[in-house]
Amino acid sequence: MAAAQPTESSARRTRDAARTRAEILDVATDEFARAGYTGARVDEIAARMRTTKRMIYYYFGSKEQLFTAVLERAYTVIRTQEQKLDVEHLDPVAAIRRLAELTFDHHEAHPDFIRLVSIENIHGAEHVAGSEHLRSLNSPAIEVIGRILAAGRAEGVFRDDVDAIDVHAMISSFCFFRVANRHTFKALFGRDLTQAGRREHYRTMLGDMVIGYLTAGSPGA
Repeated sequence: MAAAQPTESSARRTRDAARTRAEILDVATDEFARAGYTGARVDEIAARMRTTKRMIYYYFGSKEQLFTAVLERAYTVIRTQEQKLDVEHLDPVAAIRRLAELTFDHHEAHPDFIRLVSIENIHGAEHVAGSEHLRSLNSPAIEVIGRILAAGRAEGVFRDDVDAIDVHAMISSFCFFRVANRHTFKALFGRDLTQAGRREHYRTMLGDMVIGYLTAGSPGA
């Protein structure tokens, strides 16, 4: 017997469910980023959507699962961009600079991501640790860097004692700090790290810093 084909009404219900989930995640992202995990209220998310808490729990089960889903979607955005980055046709130096610039652009454009990650660190990464999806997302990101480093070593332009996770941490640290600490940094030193007029300066500085680390002492630098 042939398998039953999906009807137009079932396809519409699937599309409506996907749209509803996305709308809940949009509002929940804003609420968690604004109030933190502890301060955020599912009642507030429901009120802003003009729906009920029961419906939100129907889709996500609990506040904890909703926050995990918010984190999963936020991390998926940057990891998808990294996977789409065409580094195979670039020389290793240009490729690692392009990857650093991608992270720089993403973090600047998604301040909610910075706040969500900061909040998750306050909670000891308990939601990240409990998500198989989040753990699986990070391996391809490290593999991209690993391929660039391997190509650079093969060409003699990158030093041999470099580690993909360290390079990832180096890039992320600068990009994260620039957004997360912009207010305290400005109050302490009188300089706005996100000032539009200095954007390209910091973007170039990041690439120079990473390349300088990778090429220090290498024969072909």
